[in-house]
Amino acid sequence: MATKEATVAELADKFRSSNAVVLTEYRGLTVAQLKQLRKNISADATYAVVKNTLTKIAANEAGINAFDDELVGPSAIAFVHGDTVAVAKALRDFTKANPLLVVKGGYFDGAALSAAEVGKLADLESREVLLAKLAGAFKASLFGAAYMFNAPLAQAVRTVDALRDKQESAA
Repeated sequence: MATKEATVAELADKFRSSNAVVLTEYRGLTVAQLKQLRKNISADATYAVVKNTLTKIAANEAGINAFDDELVGPSAIAFVHGDTVAVAKALRDFTKANPLLVVKGGYFDGAALSAAEVGKLADLESREVLLAKLAGAFKASLFGAAYMFNAPLAQAVRTVDALRDKQESAA
């Protein structure tokens, strides 16, 4: 009984400390395949095979009741502590190569996600790409502002040159 309580407490703590959670069913996967999946997502997540009843209790203790209906069959959870999009992409890629892995749903930013929504997360660009695009937009805005501030000065110089040319031609 004490080990179950400790397991529930540990799972609840993982739910609370995770950026996101992805629930999967691993029925039919070999130990080697599960090891490969863990390796693929290890930079951003931990992947744990869980007992459904204890997981329901732990999720509810952590304030997450999104998995009550999906916790059937052999379940495993990816507890994301890094880039959520990278984990979603890794799971999608692994599922393409190993169709026995089924993504059942997830929990991200205070909301439950369906399997399709987890797939949409995988379609997003990585954090680095989005930050690079944002930096590019800022750079373009700054270049535009610098051009706009410089334009009146350049116009004034052209006007003075035109007046000088006109006076020289008149003289």
